[in-house]
Amino acid sequence: MRSRIAVAIAAAVTLAAAGCSGGGSGNDGGDQKSFEFWSFSGINQKAAVDEYQQKHPDIHIKLTEVGSSVETAQALTTALAGGKVPDLVLIQGDDLPKFVEQPQNFVDLRSLGADDVKKDYLDWVWSQSVAKDGEVLGVPTDVGGLAIAYRTDLFAAAKLPTDRDAVSKLWPTWDKFIEVGKQYKAATGKPFVDNASTSVFYQAVNQGDMKFYDADRNLAYDHSPQVKEAFDYALTAAQAGITAKLSSFSEGWSAGMAKGDFAVLAAPSWMLGGIRSNAPATKGKWDIATIPGGAGNWGGSYLAIPKNAKNQQAAWNYIKEMQSPQSQLAHYVGSGSLPSTPAVYKDAQLTSHKDPFFSNAPTGKIYTESLLGLKPFYIGPDSSAIGQEFQNVLTNVEQGKGDPGTAWDTALKNIKTAIGK
Repeated sequence: MRSRIAVAIAAAVTLAAAGCSGGGSGNDGGDQKSFEFWSFSGINQKAAVDEYQQKHPDIHIKLTEVGSSVETAQALTTALAGGKVPDLVLIQGDDLPKFVEQPQNFVDLRSLGADDVKKDYLDWVWSQSVAKDGEVLGVPTDVGGLAIAYRTDLFAAAKLPTDRDAVSKLWPTWDKFIEVGKQYKAATGKPFVDNASTSVFYQAVNQGDMKFYDADRNLAYDHSPQVKEAFDYALTAAQAGITAKLSSFSEGWSAGMAKGDFAVLAAPSWMLGGIRSNAPATKGKWDIATIPGGAGNWGGSYLAIPKNAKNQQAAWNYIKEMQSPQSQLAHYVGSGSLPSTPAVYKDAQLTSHKDPFFSNAPTGKIYTESLLGLKPFYIGPDSSAIGQEFQNVLTNVEQGKGDPGTAWDTALKNIKTAIGK
């Protein structure tokens, strides 16, 4: 973590020292024919920029891939403090809350026409970029959607159904999901799910209308029924011994995916590419089923314009065109980035899309349907830290290093230490 932060700070200092073309006050001095765009790496934002410039050859975009999403957010924080900012910046959803708490640093996009396009987006996604007094600070570029990826060959060996509709019916709730895990372990002697922290807690906690904060933006992590229920689901899964105890995105997790060390994992739409690259020899052995509870999301990003950007109108023109429903649909067809615009969820290009790696699962239909039952809830500046502390305690229990009987109280104590509240 320290090395990542160090890289982020170095990147921010370098960018600021370079006197970014977006520096200045308001939009005075901008030519509105060029703008500077900061993105994080790994998502091929260059393809979208190239597409836009082909349509608008008179516009020049200077794209800088700062680093990871965390590094990009840190670079932006430093740039905002120093006054040298890009005209447009991509912010990952988990990093957004701390910027929403400082709306004075960003253009209120209502002044550029955000109210005219608000209807195009999922309301609970849009609401996450709205500040306390109503300022709209970002437009959503995509969402994760959520489902369960499962190994049909391993299910068959455990004498469980393999058809995706039949599998989905096995676990309408998280309790049922855990019961299926017990059946799988009894039949095979092997772990069922990759881990309890990410595939159970992290998903279940996002399925209600109140998470770590209440509707009035007050901290609620210690008394939210939704949080306690999700924590108890994960604790039950860990104690049942149905997990492989492999932390998501670790080397062991990637290797275990290829070796069949677990049969299921929570898989947002963007993770499908990771499964393909981590376990290429398993093509055709995976399928996609509904997430317990029926709805879920993991991931998504936003485009924002810093207050001191010179070329605000040029940046907004890019947002409005490249994040329209039809543009988001085209991005999905080309890259698998799931739209945040529900108007395209019934488009044949999306509903008919099937993935041969995952037994020709209709991934477009499955993932968009997983978004429709979600409700808005406020994500605050400490949400990420709170969630991490809950997950840390659950991981310790899973690894046999923590006491399940005191796990909840331990998590609350650790959170208070971490955030000072």
